[in-house]
Amino acid sequence: MRNEDLIREVEQFLYREARLLDDRRFHDWLELFTDDVRYWMAARSNRYPKSSKAISILDPDRYVEDDVGREDELAILDESKETLSGRVARLDTGMAWAEDPPSRTRHMISNIEIEPGDVESELRVNSNFIVYRNRAETEADFYVGARRDVLRRVEGAWKIAHRKMILDQNVLLAKNVSIFF
Repeated sequence: MRNEDLIREVEQFLYREARLLDDRRFHDWLELFTDDVRYWMAARSNRYPKSSKAISILDPDRYVEDDVGREDELAILDESKETLSGRVARLDTGMAWAEDPPSRTRHMISNIEIEPGDVESELRVNSNFIVYRNRAETEADFYVGARRDVLRRVEGAWKIAHRKMILDQNVLLAKNVSIFF
């Protein structure tokens, strides 16, 4: 397969995923994940680089250049396919008050880049996202960030084996995180 064809195939996969979420077809969306998926979201933090003169720390090992939380630190979301399925099942009960009435979302995906994965059946995919959420009459939220996905070919179809989402916001202003990204 030509590289351009592969990029187009991955783009179409991600655009279809966005449409499923916006159409609230959550059971179909779950089918896009491998059984061993990790769905993880962190926010950026305000950290001072080593070159900063704003603060002085006696121990230089305490400086952290990266402003993205590590996967062993506290996360906004840290989900498996089982917990994602539980969230979708809860929406089906009519007892998910944060989604009654349901949110309307619009997922915009851009800047899609692909590179080889660690094994032949996988790809690493980087993309940016904006998710607009509107609920009831006055609630409106924007979530902006980047995604680092690992897509795995399973029985001829792409599935998401790992998703790391990095929000650009340092503080979430939304009342809850009841939607999917």
